Amino acid sequence: MTASTRCGIISRMELLTQEIKAQLPKLYETDGDENKQVVCKFFNPMGRGTWFICEGEEQPSGDWTLFGLCDLGYGAEWGYVSLAELESVSLPFGLGIERDIYFQPKPATEVM
Repeated sequence: MTASTRCGIISRMELLTQEIKAQLPKLYETDGDENKQVVCKFFNPMGRGTWFICEGEEQPSGDWTLFGLCDLGYGAEWGYVSLAELESVSLPFGLGIERDIYFQPKPATEVM
């Protein structure tokens, strides 16, 4: 489900669903795996910015730390991003970072 408008108020997409949380290996669980499995994809609907997430773990604060292949338009590299960071991005027209609802889990080599 993408951002929708109700009574003039834009409702943003839920980035990390319960289903995705259940599929994500914990941080460092796939360390050393040459071909990690990408579980979900987040993207900037207005331009550069794609995150292919392979691992994630809820922190004591309630936020999630995610690990995956991150491409901000200068070439992809492995790195960490917090769910709060992704959710805080404010784009024109009330948009934010979105989850590719058609993305199917696949090996990282297939998204590089």
